[in-house]
Amino acid sequence: MPVTGRAASTSPSTGWGGSGTCSSEAAQELFDEIAEGRLGDVHATWHCCLELYSVATRLPVEYRLSAELAARLLEEEIQTRFQIHGLPAAGRAGFFTSAAQDDVKGGRVHDFHIAEAARIGGARIVVTENRRHFSPLLRYGIRVVTAAELLKELSG
Repeated sequence: MPVTGRAASTSPSTGWGGSGTCSSEAAQELFDEIAEGRLGDVHATWHCCLELYSVATRLPVEYRLSAELAARLLEEEIQTRFQIHGLPAAGRAGFFTSAAQDDVKGGRVHDFHIAEAARIGGARIVVTENRRHFSPLLRYGIRVVTAAELLKELSG
């Protein structure tokens, strides 16, 4: 899931990227850092919250969360630790034209939506395990990193 972030006064801006962020060990470590309050100001897109709910409730049975537990996770853990942003109405006007200019097709439009919300919301870093879909953000000076890369920066 994508986190988008703005600079915090004492820590780097942090974003929650999309498409499988939760699947890596480094991402789990990063979520631990967030839970402990060590990353300061973190942001996520509403779309990422929807993706988390969708994935968590459709995993194989042995890993699947009930709808009630997924809702609780989002409301008690994610929404209390992240500032949640959507794509504002003004950002929708040229959204599909921009997507077409970047040759975004099929399901990639979901990551493009997240990237646009991050860009318009003032993100400086987006954390994702799917860097390729977020690389257009680089032209706006927004860093796109994996969870492992951000953890390495934070520890170094």
